Amino acid sequence: IFDENFLMSIATLGAFAIKSYPEAVGVMLFYRVGEYFEDRAVDRSRKQIMDAIDLRPETVNLVKDNGKIEVIPAEDAQEGDIVLVRPGDRVPLDGEVVEGESRLDTSAVTGEPVPVRVAAGDKATSGCVNTDGAIKLRVTHILAESMVQRILDSVENAAARKPKIDRFITRFSRVYTPAVVAIALLTAIIPSLVTGEWHKWVYTAMTFLVISCPCALVLSVPLTYFSGIGAGSRRGILFKGGASLEALNNVKTGTITKGNFVVQKVVPAQGVPLDENELLWLAAACEGASTHPIAKSIINSYEERKTSAAKAGDFSLVAVGATVENIREQAGEGVFAELEGKTILCGNVKLMERNNIDLSGYHGTPGSTEVLLAMDGHFLGHVDIADTIKADAKSAISRMKAQGLTTAMLTGDGQASADAVAQEVGIDEVRARLLPQDKLSALTDIREKRGAVMFVGDGINDAPVLAGADVGAAMGSGADAAIEAADVVFMNADLTSIPISIKIARKANIVSKENIVFALAVKILVMILGLFGIASMWLAVFADTGVAMLCVLNSIRMLYMKTE
Repeated sequence: IFDENFLMSIATLGAFAIKSYPEAVGVMLFYRVGEYFEDRAVDRSRKQIMDAIDLRPETVNLVKDNGKIEVIPAEDAQEGDIVLVRPGDRVPLDGEVVEGESRLDTSAVTGEPVPVRVAAGDKATSGCVNTDGAIKLRVTHILAESMVQRILDSVENAAARKPKIDRFITRFSRVYTPAVVAIALLTAIIPSLVTGEWHKWVYTAMTFLVISCPCALVLSVPLTYFSGIGAGSRRGILFKGGASLEALNNVKTGTITKGNFVVQKVVPAQGVPLDENELLWLAAACEGASTHPIAKSIINSYEERKTSAAKAGDFSLVAVGATVENIREQAGEGVFAELEGKTILCGNVKLMERNNIDLSGYHGTPGSTEVLLAMDGHFLGHVDIADTIKADAKSAISRMKAQGLTTAMLTGDGQASADAVAQEVGIDEVRARLLPQDKLSALTDIREKRGAVMFVGDGINDAPVLAGADVGAAMGSGADAAIEAADVVFMNADLTSIPISIKIARKANIVSKENIVFALAVKILVMILGLFGIASMWLAVFADTGVAMLCVLNSIRMLYMKTE
């Protein structure tokens, strides 16, 4: 009951009672004008955020059993439905390509500027734009569970997760407002009983009530964090609430996992009748069912070579007649498979040694990961894979250090490989040879030594660590479990998003404190003037609505802040 509307109503009725009609009208008039501009500012910031991220489709082209196309509302599409995506259309729902081949512009979802090739069997994420040929998708997630809806929900629900400073303002107002009402009553009654000047002291009390309205505090602090969420959304950074933004401001250490594996070279063994392309095809065929980053790197490398060869008119890589069958995985070692009745081994040195493969002709590359292949007991060669360093990694780490952060890397790779990467990009601390359960222990140890920790990961095995960190950040290209567990999602999937997000968080903290200090300073000054009868009702209106508007405008600056 003791909100700003109550205070304004009492002040207006009191002004009428003492026949200060211009002031009575002025209080409500300027209060409504101020509220109008505040509402416009909030609506504008919300619209900018939603326009930037609302990629939801209104309709989808459903392919019926008879082959005819029926346009239906997107929310009516069910898992298993086949939908047609024409060139130029946005992919309406998460799905799997069942027919056709095209390239998808994923920049709206992941920030990646290079279109991604998709064909039958590939996943397609909602929100991407189909740039080339028509494709048919089998829906794997209905609209309510699709990527675009999850992005929208995370922003729309962000206000529900209030930062501590916002919760403090709410608690402060509950005590503050009844207190100022009591002071106003005492101001109106006690001096009037003593002096008999009821008109003067009631007017003073009414002025005091108008001055004391906590509009600026109640509105500007949450708006600051909302604007911070908007500033992040426009840069592909999704904060899951003001609490995430505030927690990020307190981070002292940043830990990242690595996993951007790329095939460096393919090395057939001496005397083996296979060239590089054939050996790479065999490795890709064996790893086809795996979701491990190393397996994905081999498959991606083969697909890239196949596409390049086809463009050059060489179709030897496009249609290899043989089929790899009966693929069985050996945890921690690799896979067994069969090719035309012959046994294929594809995995690490341990797998080869356990099956008595002669590796006398094999010489590994220090700091790299090798996938070795053998057929019917004979070593065929190996694929050399290294964890590449993204172009933005070095500058991102440098910016984090400039922000006073300590950087650490947690990885399951060998110590030599991890140290090489850390030295090249300037990471302060390395924890290598970690199993998924070890990462949480390492994170806890780092937190005890250095303070609040931000953890950045993208794999499903990172989900427990993301949930356990002070701030968990997931790459938008990562596993669904990681995205769900994270406090912040970097849709651009690049490391520069880390220092940008921290800069936004720190700016939001500064602006919110600026608003609090400015609002309280002006109010206290004018309240003192009001109690001494110096401040008029007009000045009181400025101290309330005017200060609130200035704080709102200060908050809106967050949407246009520079992050470079």
